[in-house]
Amino acid sequence: MANPGREVAPSFFSDLIDTLTERGRALLGRLDRSAIPQVDLTALGELLLSRRGEASGVALAQALIASYKAASEKERLTFLRSLAERFGPDRARVEAAIEAFHDGTDPDAISLLHTAAEPRRQELFRRLNLASGGTSALIRMREELLSHLRSHPELRAVDADFTHLFSSWFNRGFLVLRRIDWSTPAVILEKIIRYEAVHEIQNWDDLRNRLAPEDRRCYGFFHPQLVDEPLIFVEVALTEDIPGSVAPLLDLERTPIPASAATTAVFYSISNTQQGLGGVSFGNFLIKQVVENLKSELPNLKTFVTLSPVPGFAGWLARERESESSIILSEGPDAEALALLDEPGWHQDPAKTERIRTVLLTLAAHYFLKAKTSYGRPADPVARFHLGNGARLERLNFLGDVSPKGLRQAHSLMVNYLYALDEIEANHEAYAEKGAVAASSAVRKLMRSGLTSKERVKS
Repeated sequence: MANPGREVAPSFFSDLIDTLTERGRALLGRLDRSAIPQVDLTALGELLLSRRGEASGVALAQALIASYKAASEKERLTFLRSLAERFGPDRARVEAAIEAFHDGTDPDAISLLHTAAEPRRQELFRRLNLASGGTSALIRMREELLSHLRSHPELRAVDADFTHLFSSWFNRGFLVLRRIDWSTPAVILEKIIRYEAVHEIQNWDDLRNRLAPEDRRCYGFFHPQLVDEPLIFVEVALTEDIPGSVAPLLDLERTPIPASAATTAVFYSISNTQQGLGGVSFGNFLIKQVVENLKSELPNLKTFVTLSPVPGFAGWLARERESESSIILSEGPDAEALALLDEPGWHQDPAKTERIRTVLLTLAAHYFLKAKTSYGRPADPVARFHLGNGARLERLNFLGDVSPKGLRQAHSLMVNYLYALDEIEANHEAYAEKGAVAASSAVRKLMRSGLTSKERVKS
């Protein structure tokens, strides 16, 4: 609803429309930004939906975007709530379309009902997207909306409309793969440092170590409307074998190898950069595209794997240890071994790591192959990404990441997912259709190797 403590300033709107009629797009570079914050956001949204001219629509969209950006947090939340309350479907149109559908005489009745049922805010978002910087502004708007969902569940309908539109605007057909290297403009390199979500980049020397050497590659997926904003970037190490730990890959003192000597491409960091696009699928086979690029450039590469974190494992294991219905017994050698995980510095003690290794890897195999979300997919979010892209769960790596973050989120566990070009599509189809987890015999054997647990008793 409109803010009752602020008038809409009709003279501003009148002057704006008159100027638009006379000057069209020229207004975009001359709009008086100082007046914009005094305009009610909801009323400006209604005005934008009421216009039919393209020039006036673009300028009004620009005005609304600038006004939203300049507004206070409270004002922005009021606008987001108004999107839920006032910009849903037109009930009168929906009822008329339903009546026409039941009447059965209009062959276009279903199409008219579909059009009438669309929330008005979807058209508002489409019009805002026409403004310069509109796509980025809408992503920021949804990012803010996501932060309010828990306290304002009525915003879920607005979020569903954002997701619906973004899924069309950001599907794989619109994404462009570009290599990022040390000569890439600084504005993009700065964002690589800022957005790195897997292994923090400490400084410019650290970044250079990931981009400049001959045995390193980095790729970004870009959208035409966000030219300097990589949506996803992938960091790659070229190696002579499949690594089981990340520290050697990030070591600033390591000795690079010639790219021609590498046989393995390791995707050791894949970061999504836009929180406002969270939950929006960019489509499958993104990594396959990177694989094909690497294979074309370096025919000597034979193996394509990830070295991936397991962000959900420690939380899952903690819940299992506390649950009465857990697969893990509260007493016995397995429980005693797991108790060592609670001791600081356990990973530095060879005797403790030896006791923990088998039980942890067995539980990890169970986590990947058996633990599911409420909708039947693997519990681990990184696993869902790679399995959906057609990878195979190849190897579990104990002590793969002993950084504070790696210990906190996965008790040091890391995973290799294998991208075998001749299996990717079949793996993807099996996962998409049946939720099947493609896994190596070594991983499946780990799960069968057993625990002194309820899981063994059940079997």
